[in-house]
Amino acid sequence: MRFLYYDKVCSIEKGKSIVGVKTFPLSEEFFRRHFSKKALVPGVIFIEAMAQLLGWLTVYSHDFRLSSVMSLIEGVTVPAALRPGFSAEIRAELISTSKRDSLGSAVVLVENEKVASVDRLIYSHFHKVDRDELIARFSYFSGISRDALREDS
Repeated sequence: MRFLYYDKVCSIEKGKSIVGVKTFPLSEEFFRRHFSKKALVPGVIFIEAMAQLLGWLTVYSHDFRLSSVMSLIEGVTVPAALRPGFSAEIRAELISTSKRDSLGSAVVLVENEKVASVDRLIYSHFHKVDRDELIARFSYFSGISRDALREDS
């Protein structure tokens, strides 16, 4: 099982924003045996999707020279009951970033309606990383070619 909660990155702007999409079919592993009568998308999945994309935006914005770990989350809103069978757009933006940490926010939209949001996500940075490995991983997970990523960095 993979724990990647976005399907692809649609756009990314260094130091500013990232947009990704996630489709929620009934076949997702997290629905298996979790709900007895009616499958619902757990709110924590929305939080994780927003955090993953914002984390990659942080890494990308620092030219893959650091890794980021979420250290604080505030102002969370998640839906009470969303059934599978929809596609969501996830938008995240960096509010500030430094050598030590980054601050951002994110929203999840379904049919242009906000269904989930996080007002503040703070990431701590770690600088001992394998840059080529991070580029390869992001390329694989996002659908953006390695060559395009290297040209941007």
